[in-house]
Amino acid sequence: MKFPILIPNIFNYPFTYESDVDLKIGDFVEVPFGKSKIIGVVWDNFEKDNNKSFKIKKIIRKLEIPNLKKKTLEFLNWFSEYNLVPKGMALKLVLLSGKPIEKLDVKFDRSLNNKIKKISFKLTNEQKKSLNEINASNQKFNVHVLQGTTGSGKTIVYFEALKKIIEKGFQGLVMLPEIGLTNQFEKKFMEFFGFKPAIWHSSITKKNKEKIWSGILNGEINVVIGARSSLFLPFKKLGLIIVDEEHDQSYKQDEGVIYNARDMAISRALFENIPINLITSVPSVETYVNIKKKKYSVSKLINRYKKASLPDYEIINLNDTKLENQSWISKEIINKVNFHLEKKDQVLFFLNRRGFSPNVFCKKCYNSFSCPNCSVNLVYHKKKNNLLCHYCGFKSFLKRNCTKEGVCEFRLSGPGVERISEEVKKIFPSKKIEIFSSDTMNKKSSKDKLEKIINNEIQILVGTQLISKGFHFPNLNCIVVVDIDLSSQGHDLRSAEKNLQLYHQLSGRAGRTGQSSTVYFQTYNYNTKMISDITHKNPEIFLDKEIEIRKKNNLPPFQRFISLILSGENENKLEKEAVKFKLSIENKIHGKVLGPVSAPIFRLKRKYRVRLLIRGPKTLKLQNSLASIISRHKFSSGIKLSVDVDPISFN
Repeated sequence: MKFPILIPNIFNYPFTYESDVDLKIGDFVEVPFGKSKIIGVVWDNFEKDNNKSFKIKKIIRKLEIPNLKKKTLEFLNWFSEYNLVPKGMALKLVLLSGKPIEKLDVKFDRSLNNKIKKISFKLTNEQKKSLNEINASNQKFNVHVLQGTTGSGKTIVYFEALKKIIEKGFQGLVMLPEIGLTNQFEKKFMEFFGFKPAIWHSSITKKNKEKIWSGILNGEINVVIGARSSLFLPFKKLGLIIVDEEHDQSYKQDEGVIYNARDMAISRALFENIPINLITSVPSVETYVNIKKKKYSVSKLINRYKKASLPDYEIINLNDTKLENQSWISKEIINKVNFHLEKKDQVLFFLNRRGFSPNVFCKKCYNSFSCPNCSVNLVYHKKKNNLLCHYCGFKSFLKRNCTKEGVCEFRLSGPGVERISEEVKKIFPSKKIEIFSSDTMNKKSSKDKLEKIINNEIQILVGTQLISKGFHFPNLNCIVVVDIDLSSQGHDLRSAEKNLQLYHQLSGRAGRTGQSSTVYFQTYNYNTKMISDITHKNPEIFLDKEIEIRKKNNLPPFQRFISLILSGENENKLEKEAVKFKLSIENKIHGKVLGPVSAPIFRLKRKYRVRLLIRGPKTLKLQNSLASIISRHKFSSGIKLSVDVDPISFN
């Protein structure tokens, strides 16, 4: 018998093999491929007939593990079509480096199901009402949004909903936007459920990944808490998907296979015919539009847990306060912070910029220190004593020969969190101070650091936006936004939405245990309306305005955008190729082609980048017409095409 076998590689079609064994769709098989052996999956359709006669090879063996469900294959076929990704690469997301695990480690699974002492949680009437609404909608496929003020106890509500699904014998997936959130979240999960969940993200060891993958396929693991890639795990009996912080832009995978994990989670739930819950304090514009259209049902938690009030806001106008040279913290802020420290409040200085200084230049030759591989400035990291490119990872030391004479005399322009931390230490020398960023919180020591923050052993935090993402710090009652102007600049389509979500999330870290709290904004741009708009207790006022702007200008989610980036090492060749490619797709697709233009980051990892943008109706016709052209177009050697459907950023 002949069988279509999909290989986890760049192929968009399965290969035909023979076997005497009767195989089912979704079975894992080992097949000869070229001079090697590879694991593939029995697919649901054959490759296209190309009228060429070729020798059909035999399948070596069937792996003795459960097969992938037909629903999973249907989802992967759709995923491939929607994101313009080869089917084989979509399958690769499911497999562990192309090697499924045939034997389950029982000992490991028992450790996941060990009983741990539970803590009882009592729901408020408002939480009970939301839970009843979620349970009523958690039958077949349905998208239900749980929208709640930060600190309103959304997590406990959806834990209760998940508990009901698990008790029915189904598996659950809880997706989080950041690896850094898993430690605190895992503890909260164990206190509620009394057992340990499986944790899945890029930093999990290969051995643990193999055990979890196998345990999920065999139905031995009940709950997975994971980052984007957890969406592709081979669940045996998935009953509910929960996407926490659904608005978070970290759900967008922007390298390799490009996709939006939140949107793909909704699609996977549709193919599995199971419910999905989106959790947020401020919905994304896409989610909010779907709520307004009644495509998604919604529950709302207005009150913070234990009646805690939201923080007050104060604006410090830096035009009225002269900052000292090489200082970023005003005397007025120092007085406010001292007031909070005397009350034993924890304080956060917020600046969404890693490192010590974002710009370094020579005061003699005026040359800035830029990355040799990318068209961006190098960021000075004082702790590591090096200059670092945040895009390609290039490292360099400060010492450099000057074009004028001798060695460059460098000057640091602008602050990062390390620089703010240094200033804070000078102002408050007796206080324990820690930096909270992806540079410091993705390490093994981060678990201990979190405990110290929760126990108020660290009085002052200096953090980037990572700190805004779902952490619970009971003593944090003072937040200082060092410079709101930094994050309100730029021409990003989504900058207004990002600011709204960021500052709502950030302010939600303060006053969570009922004490009075304040967020202070330092700014030179005394636009109080902008700050009051993005911090208003009801974010829907802002979202309604944003929707009107998007609708009027035919912007997402009212039209589909597809970003095409061509890259290559030869700038002239690349620009000619981009024009040639535009001519080949114009008038042949269901959409309008804009560009080509140089990408904002014109050079990245030694490759020049040119961008085309396609905008059109929200149907698969746009992707299908584009896929047909791309498959036939012959790019010159050294030119690579990257496709991003529904782009979030335009770098």
